[in-house]
Amino acid sequence: MALLERHVGFLDALRGAGLPVSLAEGLDAARALTVLDLVDRQAMRAAYAATLVKRPTHRATFDTLFDLWFPAAIGDGAAGPPPERPERPRGGPRPPDPVADEMRERLFDLLLDGDEAGMRQLVREAVAAYGRSPAGAPRQTWSAYTVGAALDPRTLMAGLLRAVLAGQERGGLAERTARRTLEDRLTALQDMITAEVRRRLAEDTSVERVAKVAVRPPLENIDILRATRADLAELRRAVHPLARRLATRLAVKHKAGRRGRLDFRRTVRASLSTGGVPVRTYHRPRRPHKPELVVLCDVSDSVSSFAHFTLLLAYALREQFSKVRVFAFIDNLDEVTGYFAPGVDVADAMKRMTSEADLVWVSGRTNYGRAFELFAERYPDVVGSKTALLILGDARSNYGQLALPALTKLADTARRAHWLNPEPRRDWDTGDSASSAYDRIVPMVECRNLAQLAAFIEDLA
Repeated sequence: MALLERHVGFLDALRGAGLPVSLAEGLDAARALTVLDLVDRQAMRAAYAATLVKRPTHRATFDTLFDLWFPAAIGDGAAGPPPERPERPRGGPRPPDPVADEMRERLFDLLLDGDEAGMRQLVREAVAAYGRSPAGAPRQTWSAYTVGAALDPRTLMAGLLRAVLAGQERGGLAERTARRTLEDRLTALQDMITAEVRRRLAEDTSVERVAKVAVRPPLENIDILRATRADLAELRRAVHPLARRLATRLAVKHKAGRRGRLDFRRTVRASLSTGGVPVRTYHRPRRPHKPELVVLCDVSDSVSSFAHFTLLLAYALREQFSKVRVFAFIDNLDEVTGYFAPGVDVADAMKRMTSEADLVWVSGRTNYGRAFELFAERYPDVVGSKTALLILGDARSNYGQLALPALTKLADTARRAHWLNPEPRRDWDTGDSASSAYDRIVPMVECRNLAQLAAFIEDLA
């Protein structure tokens, strides 16, 4: 593949992975390549990163795709044919393997010295020797697991610590520092193995195919309902910086929009002195307005993570609203505003809310119809002409009543009404979903990740 083809394919892959890469930025990257030594791969990586990567959260995706489109090596890195693998008897100990033992001895010295170049060479040899499926396997592929099993680097930790400490007292600061350093090197080793296996797979199949499987979406594009525990922790850390960016952007918008509508009569009257040409325009004073925000939130298990992050972002932007009130429901409804007082950690507030609020009536299964009727009955004056009404949930009512008249009255009373649905639009109206029925009353928006949530809250505020 020619360099231009790799460049264009790399940019397309970045866009496909969710990174915003414009045509101008692609041209900037191409210009940077003209002044670099193309043999210096790290300089190429730095040039591409400087021109294309805008956020720290995008760097991991960028590095993965860069390693696929601009690999460090091509072909087999082994010095000779792959060694014969001794078969391990079922349930028995691992048989002796001189090649693996020799690699482990080399790996011990490399980890001890922190020799990154040496580790990369060893990884290429280990993947060539142990990464490919055995000849009799039904499908030929590459595996990072078999390489890790052959090298088994974690078992070297005790010996490495003894060598590093060299008689120093165990359990102190020196051991903790050494252990952290060695853990970082072992993590880097595993990343090298994974990258090398991806390179081999890309050579055997195609770069595009491997990229689709290997690359995780950027943090802001991760589906909240399908996020792992680690993803949720990263998303929680990302919410507050996101809220700060949104608050700054909204403040600029409000400042720029201080001028009200054009005062046509005054402008025309002033133009008479300039021959009818409106050299100067006049505007009516803008009436400052901060909407009240009322949130009706489904906190059942199916959408609890989505409700968590939506409330987290909404409360991080409290200053954009004159008043915020929150009502949560499952098959019963309760006001939970008090759990989210200023300064309270929203994660703790969510735990208190689920354990203390009166959200379960009989079955504990979501009942949208009963929630809307209870809200209209218990809180008739909460929604008014200045209120932005926000409903959060997947519109799955377990085939129960929908209470469309009660929701219609709420929507007609509110200044604005919106419904955020965390499910993909293709799943609406499947099973017990009543999305279309509710969408006809309150405009429903697909909101599956932080990027969509941020765009919506910016528009709402």
